[in-house]
Amino acid sequence: MSFPTLPPPLARALAERNYDSPTPVQLAVLTDEAADRDLLVSAQTGSGKTLAYGLAMAKNLLGGAERFEPAAAPLALIVAPTRELALQVQRELAWLYGHAGGRVVSCVGGMDPRREQRELAAGAHIVVGTPGRLCDHLRRGRLDISQLTAVVLDEADEMLNLGFREDMEFILETTPDTRRTLLFSATFPRGIVALAKQYQQQAFRIEVAGDEGGHADIEYRAIRIAPGDVEHAVVNVLRFFEAPSALVFCSTRDAVRHLQAALLERGFSAVALSGELTQNERTLALQSLRDGRSRVCVATDVAARGIDLPSLDLVIHADLPNDAEVMQHRSGRTGRAGRKGTSVLLVPPARRRRAELLLNLSGIDAEWGTAPQVDEIRKLDHERMKGVLFTEETTADDLVLAQALLAERSPEDIAAALARLYRARLPSPEDIIDPGERSGRPRDDRGRDRFQGEGGEDRPVRPRSKSGKTSSRHGMAEASVWFRAAIGRRKNAEARWLLPMICRRGGIDKRDIGAIKIMDTTTEFEISERVADSFAAKIKRPDKEDSIRIEPLANAPQGQAPSEERSHAPRRDAGDSDRDERRADRSRDAKGPKHHSKSHGERRPKFDDALAFGKKKKHRNKPGHAGEPPSVTPWPAKGVPGKKAKKKRRG
Repeated sequence: MSFPTLPPPLARALAERNYDSPTPVQLAVLTDEAADRDLLVSAQTGSGKTLAYGLAMAKNLLGGAERFEPAAAPLALIVAPTRELALQVQRELAWLYGHAGGRVVSCVGGMDPRREQRELAAGAHIVVGTPGRLCDHLRRGRLDISQLTAVVLDEADEMLNLGFREDMEFILETTPDTRRTLLFSATFPRGIVALAKQYQQQAFRIEVAGDEGGHADIEYRAIRIAPGDVEHAVVNVLRFFEAPSALVFCSTRDAVRHLQAALLERGFSAVALSGELTQNERTLALQSLRDGRSRVCVATDVAARGIDLPSLDLVIHADLPNDAEVMQHRSGRTGRAGRKGTSVLLVPPARRRRAELLLNLSGIDAEWGTAPQVDEIRKLDHERMKGVLFTEETTADDLVLAQALLAERSPEDIAAALARLYRARLPSPEDIIDPGERSGRPRDDRGRDRFQGEGGEDRPVRPRSKSGKTSSRHGMAEASVWFRAAIGRRKNAEARWLLPMICRRGGIDKRDIGAIKIMDTTTEFEISERVADSFAAKIKRPDKEDSIRIEPLANAPQGQAPSEERSHAPRRDAGDSDRDERRADRSRDAKGPKHHSKSHGERRPKFDDALAFGKKKKHRNKPGHAGEPPSVTPWPAKGVPGKKAKKKRRG
């Protein structure tokens, strides 16, 4: 089915973008029944609703003309709940009305309001913005809405959830009564119905949520993982699917920072997206995904709405979402506009029931399984390598080089070198623990025995002889040499990413590394004497990826082997001050003791959460006592002098 008759400039724009057939929601808003009427539309994410209302209001904006008059007061106003969605709408409408000479201006939080003021003063045909910023411009008299012919509320249900009801009502009450109001929402809660009755006139109601609940083009997979194996599972899932673009969702900003750093260390081109970043940083991160410079985006739920990446084929829920609606919006970033996509939930044993509940509430039948193993990924790499190497035609220069190589080397040597070069550019897959075998034990990812310390942290243990030699996990005494890296706790050094960096820099295996001691400005670690000489030679060479200086330690520690010190927990971020994202990026670690959870790589405090986060007392570890819990003074009993009395006595 093709598009109905459209103004020539819009038809030309659609043809250039290869839009041959309309989606159900686009077809519904262009029917004769919907023409020139207020619309109340229910459409799922990824259904093409931005293009739908862009086409629906074309007659109101252009009339019978093919081009706009010179830009002056805006003719249309689109209100969206988040910055990303508003900017995406602005881009979509810019190319849709490009041949008609349309000028589309955005007004969103986090951007320079003075620049927006200048653009509004220069004239616009369409204005797209977030509720808070639009209301600010209206109250300051910077936005002239006297000529508006159409107002669109995009994802109105989300704006109600974010607390923008007053802003929405202010906008609708301020705009002319002759306007046409198009209200788009994923669902029709009572608040939306009430808003439609109050501000729309005999609205035509359209429901095109889809027969399959909006999941027709998304394949859902639930992967059982062992506790503490999230990071490794993310690596293997990314390597297994090798999607052009992938989006990994975490529940907190700390988790986003840690997982992005871990992926970068393993060789993935990854960017981060969270509410703590400026709008310019977020825009640059998304642009790097669109132009292919980055392939993985690690994000909080701020990216669950308004992100439209044409090549996004994979969504990974590293942390399970809070509710079924958030899961659908996260997953809805893929499987858009007829493309197929995959949504993967990583489910530790303690979250199994939660995952099943989310899937049941969403009406999703997910395929359960375990994380991809190394052998599976290697097998796929072999098949992909064959496809990549022999897709292009061989040129004369290629044949000349091939003959020169064959004259010096055997075909087996050349093929082996080619395979080695291909594998070198790929991040290495990780060993994954079967959750059914050892779901209660932390993974032993350094080839050493461990014990679970107080507070749940994993600390390496190696028996030590009186001579100072460490013994391997097989009980054989083995001498070691100490080295020092010029990075410490103050620059967020963690053993999780230091370990693979040391292995890569020195060309050794993780089993050759002994204890790791992370201090404020430096990190000391021991290397097996068997490989110490080659390690020392390799770390002297300049490294393109790391500028961290590593050198032998002259005065090696004596006595007991230093265990890996616990790094300080990341500081807690304040809530996002931008009103456009009050709930889109709620960090669980800012909710207090009841909701405190452990993010990737963050060790839980060794003291009571109620004392640590529920009271106003501040307990800080003093320098030199990073591994010790702070002392907690009990509440004084009746008759016992408190703080003030103690201070007087000391004085």
